Amino acid sequence: MSDLHYDVRGDGPVLLVVPGGAGHPMGLEPLTAALAGHFTVVTYDPLGLAHGRLGLPVPEQRVADWSEGAHRVLGEVLPDGDAAYVFGFSSAGVAVLDLLARHPERLRRVLAHEPPVVRILPDADRQSAMFTEVYEVYRSSGPEAAGALMAAGLAGTSAPAPGPARPLAPEEELNSPMALFLSRVLPRFTAYEPDLGALAASPPVLAAGTASRGRLLHRTAALAAELTSGGFAEFPGGHLGAVEHPREFAARMVETLLD
Repeated sequence: MSDLHYDVRGDGPVLLVVPGGAGHPMGLEPLTAALAGHFTVVTYDPLGLAHGRLGLPVPEQRVADWSEGAHRVLGEVLPDGDAAYVFGFSSAGVAVLDLLARHPERLRRVLAHEPPVVRILPDADRQSAMFTEVYEVYRSSGPEAAGALMAAGLAGTSAPAPGPARPLAPEEELNSPMALFLSRVLPRFTAYEPDLGALAASPPVLAAGTASRGRLLHRTAALAAELTSGGFAEFPGGHLGAVEHPREFAARMVETLLD
């Protein structure tokens, strides 16, 4: 029995969708429904959180584990000799860039929306320190305080005043996708340094939301496109545009991937 967790819908060329955060596909139903008229949409759930594993122990995650898992999913769903389109946003944008660097032969086009690959930035140390502080605040004060600090860091605004500390109990953490993202995914994924040489040999398309202009991850995506000789496209909404504006976002995806 496969230890991979994914769902398949639609018809057409394969489009692998890797959700951001802790990889839970919650909120993506409208997007994948809109895409299913153009693609065979394969939604990968790296930790199996939507497939009965929410609440079970989760180790600290590595980018390579997500990308190699995605490669194995493609091995199960792709016809021999075929290649897939791939889309990942936020943390999953990091994973799909790693997938492209490792396995370009199975991929037609890779679209990474606002991946936090901040190690490529001239001010990488400052941005990495911000994410480290987010993790530390999560541990000391809980997800609400950490989320507020991260939102300020992404927007480039002042850190919010500290609120009451509400750290989660271990069982609460394991049942919260947001908590799993902050504790198990964020540290290593934001420390990831992409293989720019490998990506330049098979350039990705980087994307950012129109509402993210002037913000950290818009700047990061634009520079990543430049450094990899890849494309750059703006999408509706902000960092979570795929959830907030699914129909418009899906239409832009079809245009970008099939152009």
